[in-house]
Amino acid sequence: MSDLKPIFDLFDTAGWAPPPIPEAAHLVAYGHQLASLKSLPGVRVEAEASKAGIDARVVIAAGVKVAEPVHLCFGLYQQLGVQNVRLGLILEPGAQATLWSHCLFSTPLTARHAMQGEVRLMEGAVLRYQEAHYHGASGDIEVIPHARVILEKGARYLADFSLIQGRVGQLDIDYSVDVGEAAVAELVNRVYGFGSDAIRIREQLNLDGVGARGLVKTRVAVRDEARAEVFGIMEGNAAGTRGHVDCLEIVRDRAVVSAVPEVRVRHPQAKVTHEAAIGSVDNKQLETLMARGLAPEEAVDLIVRGMLA
Repeated sequence: MSDLKPIFDLFDTAGWAPPPIPEAAHLVAYGHQLASLKSLPGVRVEAEASKAGIDARVVIAAGVKVAEPVHLCFGLYQQLGVQNVRLGLILEPGAQATLWSHCLFSTPLTARHAMQGEVRLMEGAVLRYQEAHYHGASGDIEVIPHARVILEKGARYLADFSLIQGRVGQLDIDYSVDVGEAAVAELVNRVYGFGSDAIRIREQLNLDGVGARGLVKTRVAVRDEARAEVFGIMEGNAAGTRGHVDCLEIVRDRAVVSAVPEVRVRHPQAKVTHEAAIGSVDNKQLETLMARGLAPEEAVDLIVRGMLA
C-alpha cells in the first residue's frame, strides 16, 4: 500500500511543492482507496477503506509536541468519482500539532468529496489545522466539509480553509465548535468563486467556558454568476467570554453574496461583536494598478487575490 505518484502529479499540476510524505506521519487516499499510511512515535494514524468511504483516525499522545506537520492528502484522478471521509482527530492533554489537509480535485469532470469530522482537543492541547483545496475548471465538483469540534480547558484550535485555485463548484461548509474554559478557537475561510459556483459557509462558535475566546473570519470573492451565503454565529455563554465575527466579501459582475453575522449573549459578563462588509474592489487600488500598466481585469484579480492571501 504505497502508490504516491498520482498525488505527486496532482501537486505538480497545482503548482504546490509536494510535502515530505514518505518521512512524515500521513494518510493518502484516492477516492475510497488507501494509497499510503504512516504513524510515528506519539502520532497514531489509522484508516480503513470500504466501498462506503474512508474511516480515519489521528491521535496525538499526551504531552507530545509534533515537530513536523501531519499530512492528510485526499484526491481523485479519474474523470468521475466520489470520496466520503469520516475523520476523527484527538489531541490528548498537552499535545501540540500542525495538520495539513490537501484536497486535490483537478482531474475530475464530476466529483463529490464529503468530509465528516469529529475533533476533540483535551486540556491544554493545541492544533493548527490547514485545509487547502485545488480544483480543475469543470465546475461540477461538490465539496461538503462538516465538523463538530470540542475544546477542553485551555485548548487552542486554529483552522484555515482555502479554495482559491480552480472552480469551486458547490461548497457547503458547516462547522460547530464548543469552546471550553480559557480555550481559544479561530476559524478562517478564504474562497474565490466564479462561473456558476455556489458557496455556503456556516460556522458557529459556542463560547461555553469561563474566559473562552473565539474568532470567525471569512473572506469570499465572487464574480460572473456565482452565489455565496455566509453565516457566522457566535454565542457568549459564560463570564469573561469574548468573540468576534468578521465577514468581508467582494462581488463583481452578476454575482450575489449574502452575509449574516449572528451574535447571541447569554451572560452579562460576555461580550460578542461582529462586522460585515460587502462591496466591490477599492477604486484607488484599482486606479494605482492600472496606472502601472495592468489591464482592468488583471488589476481586479490581483486585488481580490491579495485579499484572499
